[in-house]
Amino acid sequence: MRTTTSPFGSRRRSAVALATAAALVAVGAAGCGSSDSPSSAQPGPSASAAAGVVAIRDPWVKAADKGMTAAFGTLVNDGDADVTVTGAATSVSSMELHEMAMQDGKMVMRQKQGGIVVKARSTHALEPGGDHLMLMNLTRPVQAGDELTFTLTFADGRTQQFNAVAKPFTGAQESYAPGHGEPMTGMSATPEMSMSPAS
Repeated sequence: MRTTTSPFGSRRRSAVALATAAALVAVGAAGCGSSDSPSSAQPGPSASAAAGVVAIRDPWVKAADKGMTAAFGTLVNDGDADVTVTGAATSVSSMELHEMAMQDGKMVMRQKQGGIVVKARSTHALEPGGDHLMLMNLTRPVQAGDELTFTLTFADGRTQQFNAVAKPFTGAQESYAPGHGEPMTGMSATPEMSMSPAS
């Protein structure tokens, strides 16, 4: 007995085989995607880029010719857990996380102990007169229009980069206590900041 196969039967088997192969590829891709979860991802720039630790809304840097300046913006945490920024870095200076606080009746700027916490499903403003990323001892001027790349480090070891453009800002005139900006070993002088209205 001779069996014949119609062209439609052959096409049907090919379509089923292709559909099965496509399903296996999709399952494999989904499996790869799940390996980027925070619990299994290795710390490092690539892991944080995939994880998207926080979003940075409206980032900017105060233009400055020398000395110190600061970076600002809004940190957005869309996740279900709090995240803590423990450090920041850029190529034009060393950096510290700073806050403004009342001390002995004066508004003073100081290093923020414990880092900057961004609560789950929340935002945290980095702004003049509040928490900010302080650039210490600039190695070159930061002019209006310059774009700087920053790397944030988080308490769990992840890192994340963002870019910010420099712009002129005269709303806060900083004056720093002598010795501020030197490498911090233990206690150091605390800078004072006199706030004036934005022009």
